[in-house]
Amino acid sequence: MSLPVPTSSTPAVHEVVEHLREARVVPTVRAGDADAADALARQLLAAGLTTFEFTATTPGWQELVAGWTSDHPEAVVGLGTVTSTDIAEQALTAGARFLVSPFQVPDVRPVADAADRLFVEGGLTPSELRTSANRGVAKLFPAHIGGIQYLTSLLAVLPGARIMATGGVTVDNAVDWLAAGAFTASIGSDLYRGGDIGANVARLRALLDGKED
Repeated sequence: MSLPVPTSSTPAVHEVVEHLREARVVPTVRAGDADAADALARQLLAAGLTTFEFTATTPGWQELVAGWTSDHPEAVVGLGTVTSTDIAEQALTAGARFLVSPFQVPDVRPVADAADRLFVEGGLTPSELRTSANRGVAKLFPAHIGGIQYLTSLLAVLPGARIMATGGVTVDNAVDWLAAGAFTASIGSDLYRGGDIGANVARLRALLDGKED
């Protein structure tokens, strides 16, 4: 039985949750500067991926998020590596549709709630992930520590929890994480491997659709 989106969830939050579900894979766009991140995001969009997250570790991310939310309404853009209320508030002002953290940041929860935005909060232990999943979507990070077997064990005690697997997820194994019960998976550097994002996205889609071994 699926864990429902919490009854306190608003239509705006539910809409983003559905975008994550439909996307299946959410790229993390992390780069040395805003121009490089912008170039990566444009390639992702050209390849047909419309849901992804920039990160607060990229210098100039505020203007980057603001520009994308203004100029690309077809894209659902979030901000990752949200580790404080200050970052969260700046991201929301810039127009981020959702926030993602690598670990528990309780102070950010009321900020996201007040702005009517989804907060995908990170965790590793069953207790942390239960707290995050009860708010909508939890981020399992770093997922490679326990691997797919750990995700399976988590879902045995948290049936229906919406878990985004992050850390160690690749183009080739994303389908395995999803098959094991991940609600969605986040891919970082592996998606940009070799510099041919279009080819990597095409392979990813073929694997997700069962058209490539």
